Amino acid sequence: MDWLDALQHLRSAGLPGVLATVSGVRGHAPREAGAKMVVGAEAIWGSIGGGNLEATVVDQARDMMAQGISAPQNTEFSLNEHAATDHGRQCCGGKVRVLLEPFLSLPTVAIFGVGHVGYELGRILSRMPMTLYLVDSREEQLAAARLADVTSGVADVHAVHTPVPDSFLGDLPPGAHAFIMTHDHAEDFLLCHAALRRPDLGRVGLIGSRAKWIRFRQKLAAEGFGETDMDRIQCPIGLPEVSGKAPAVIAVSAAADLLRALPGGRKS
Repeated sequence: MDWLDALQHLRSAGLPGVLATVSGVRGHAPREAGAKMVVGAEAIWGSIGGGNLEATVVDQARDMMAQGISAPQNTEFSLNEHAATDHGRQCCGGKVRVLLEPFLSLPTVAIFGVGHVGYELGRILSRMPMTLYLVDSREEQLAAARLADVTSGVADVHAVHTPVPDSFLGDLPPGAHAFIMTHDHAEDFLLCHAALRRPDLGRVGLIGSRAKWIRFRQKLAAEGFGETDMDRIQCPIGLPEVSGKAPAVIAVSAAADLLRALPGGRKS
């Protein structure tokens, strides 16, 4: 697998990676300028020369992934017996510069219920790089012609028709964000129940009024969920300072609120 295929493999799997490129060489070195290696959390593809150089780059790349660093970094290595090392000595005699370019994993967002608000929210989010699932128990809501303006964006959009949306929620990857906005309050409740059984999810939003959420909380409490569990679900969705009940207004507000939780977004 070459470095392009490796990056695509990681992106398709929703995993982060770092592309390491030998950007400059002075003197003798194990690889020439332009040599590339892709570092994933559990695997590497390619080589920039082996030994301490490569092992140290792998360590730095994985530390960048763990910290969520998105800015490229340049590092220089001296390959002589006097250089401080963590993984053995390399005595080629030259110096090597390595450029580390992070590729953070794309966020995953699932919209359950592609009615008026769900459609508008999907249309907005599809303009951003992410994996976007549009899930509905009504097949006609997912017709290709209806979703043409959503699937034309840069997001990787998947239309999912299923009679049991709560089962699909259970299969979302860890960290995925979910919006619950179906046409049926009973379906919404089952999705909330499924979301609370997934403490590894990201943000979970439920469309509706405070009165609806009070009723849901009472039923969820009767099912054994505690206050801390239920506080993981936001209802109403969106920014509290944005008013209006038009589908586009609600969708813009919900999208803006979500963006604050994504990498690079403002958290306060």
